[in-house]
Amino acid sequence: MKLASVAIAAVFHTAVCAVVKLDSDGTPELEFEDLTVVGQTGAKIHTTFGDDVRGDFKIPLYLKDGLDPESKRQRRAERSRKMKSFTEQPLSNNTAILTNVKDYYYYGYIGVGNPPQKFSVVFDTGSSNVWVPGEACVSDACNEHRQFKNAGSTTFQSSPQKIQIQYGTGFIAGDVGTDTVQVSKSLVLRNQSFAMTSQEDKTFELPRSQFDGLFGLGFTGGAEGNIRSPVDSMVQENVLKSPLFGIKLRRDSLSGNGEITFGSYDTSYTNNLEWIGVYGDIFWTTTMEGILYGDEPQNYLYGADKVSAASGVLAVEEKARASRKALLDTGSSLIYGDPFSLAAMSTRIGANPLTGEIPCPVLASLKPFHFVLGGKRFTMQPEEYIFHDPATGICEVQWMPVSDYLWIMGIPFLQTYYTVYDIKDHRIGLARMRQ
Repeated sequence: MKLASVAIAAVFHTAVCAVVKLDSDGTPELEFEDLTVVGQTGAKIHTTFGDDVRGDFKIPLYLKDGLDPESKRQRRAERSRKMKSFTEQPLSNNTAILTNVKDYYYYGYIGVGNPPQKFSVVFDTGSSNVWVPGEACVSDACNEHRQFKNAGSTTFQSSPQKIQIQYGTGFIAGDVGTDTVQVSKSLVLRNQSFAMTSQEDKTFELPRSQFDGLFGLGFTGGAEGNIRSPVDSMVQENVLKSPLFGIKLRRDSLSGNGEITFGSYDTSYTNNLEWIGVYGDIFWTTTMEGILYGDEPQNYLYGADKVSAASGVLAVEEKARASRKALLDTGSSLIYGDPFSLAAMSTRIGANPLTGEIPCPVLASLKPFHFVLGGKRFTMQPEEYIFHDPATGICEVQWMPVSDYLWIMGIPFLQTYYTVYDIKDHRIGLARMRQ
């Protein structure tokens, strides 16, 4: 079978499931199960033909687990103590400061209720709900983190609504309530619905998840439970100077954290921003037309039309035929895409498609990959798409196969580009990050 190694790679090197069948000639055939998780209601992010078909929608949030069992045992007690008494970053006027956890995820702080109860959250462009641990939750993940106390807020409003959310990694269930949510000193949402969890799975336990909850930055169309997303609340409550926000994620190797600026952005990037359109009204998704390597003409995006290697710009009719979509996702640890494209990319640079590992000495000879998003080309250098662990001397690619059609441009890509999310005009601006 063609690309049989891709299927094996998916079993070993990702969260994808592969089901083994036999072709009529006895050749093993592996079918991939798309683990980008399907919710109960909403809209489909992608289809084979790129149509926006009403139906199920999918919430990514893929968090890699880079802590071995021994490290987990050693750090569990220490981190549990820290989570109960860590120093909170002060909320600035319109900027949320983000803490970088080994380039796996970034978290910041919000206040819920009146007076505000502080929680650490992942600000996630790949989901649209807000949730924090509930007081009645008895899951280990809840007990290891701060829990919202309804009676402690004078403005809390309960509701009979229940909610369940399944992520790419992780599951929560809980009750929906409404209260004041403070994102920064000058950004306060007066009537924001959010979930108080009654159940959280092991994904959100320490030491893997040092954050309490999630703050979705997607649109209302991507929210479970027909809840208005906080991004749309910001616009409707007119609390933003301009209907946009900018995100800067710095690499851990450079001792960098991150920040989200609401209502404005770092204007030093203005002249360098490349704007691309947002597809649909769910999350921050755009079209994906190609993947190029160096100055070679081959398009590594499986099944996509050829893209001009010279410019990386598509004609309107070419763009309309493209079937792939790409989500810019601050809540996912890696770049995720279809297994066929990624296996071809790994093979081209000499990486093992089974493990993702690549000999570190070859890094100096590698060329950049160019991702064509929204008809424009965005480049990642070898040191940006290869992770080098100096402690172990291991180098590996920063991608994994998950979905046949939806690509998730996670943290490695977003550490390369400063991004501005225009809520009103449904577009994203990208400019190469300055370190």
